[in-house]
Amino acid sequence: MTLWAELDQSGFEQFVWCRDRESDLEAFIAIHSTARGPALGGCRLWPYARPEDAARDAMRLARSMTYKAAAAGLPYGGGKAVVIGRAGDAGNDRRFEALGRFIERLNGSYLTGVDVGTTPMEMDAVARTTGYVTDTTGSMGGTGDWTADMTAYGVLAGIKVTARLVYGTGRLQGRAVAVQGLGKVGWALCRYLRREGARLIVADLNPRLVERAVFDYQAMPVAAQRIYEAPCDIWAPCAMGGILNDNTIGRLQCRIVAGSANNQLAAPKHAESLRQRGIVYAPDYVINAGGLIATAAELEGDGPFRTRSRVRRIAGTLAAAYAEAESAGVTTAEAADRIAERMMRQ
Repeated sequence: MTLWAELDQSGFEQFVWCRDRESDLEAFIAIHSTARGPALGGCRLWPYARPEDAARDAMRLARSMTYKAAAAGLPYGGGKAVVIGRAGDAGNDRRFEALGRFIERLNGSYLTGVDVGTTPMEMDAVARTTGYVTDTTGSMGGTGDWTADMTAYGVLAGIKVTARLVYGTGRLQGRAVAVQGLGKVGWALCRYLRREGARLIVADLNPRLVERAVFDYQAMPVAAQRIYEAPCDIWAPCAMGGILNDNTIGRLQCRIVAGSANNQLAAPKHAESLRQRGIVYAPDYVINAGGLIATAAELEGDGPFRTRSRVRRIAGTLAAAYAEAESAGVTTAEAADRIAERMMRQ
């Protein structure tokens, strides 16, 4: 299917190719829906091999943000920006200033913030040319790893409610949790899980992060390609998307998949593959909504205490999705989509 056919089929409202030759910016902004409010979604910086790869990533992520915001009951739609490049590249400051000018032309239909590869420093550059940006220096989202921490906090709440469904208790004491990816969210999730008494199994492409997790959390290290086969109670994908596919699902040795990665299913059919194996899948855009909820809370003037309270509601949304999946005889992913789509129609 061509890129344009995908845009049409998926119902995108706007898709912007951002090209600024003076700063050497090449980026894409995808706005999937503004039915519930302005499209809210972070800006990703990644060394995509081809512009088409960046465009499709923006599309997948933007659509997921629409469903994520709706399922969380937020008055926002879904959007995403992706910039082709690497963190630390010379000239990034000028590139993100140029990106801000493109965002400004959208007249408030899209608000951006930090995502994979970006920091408050990049958002400060965006803020020099537009006001439609969050997570700048001095904001809650720009303080330390607040957004990542809230994402991990929501994943923890989701893991607990899923464990209660599968094991009869939400207590994680002694439970083996395999965490794939030790970036900001994966690391924060390990910290929360360790406080709950979980036994950690970890993998990351960065051996220093793995060594640190072994030291800090007494985690058991596993090679990146072997993490799929690690015997565990809960498998938590916290890296990139598309990791639940024909080649990996058959290797899993767990009863729960619940993690922070976006677009974990390589294709919708893989939700059914998990169900056939007796594995309960926590729909990714529901369980990882903590960062988006935190950003929305900051935009609305809420402080840290109320934000945490709002993030904990993820557990209730997941419980509703599990109940609908059981009663309707559908996958948990399909049940979550039904909930989100009902919210979008309201």
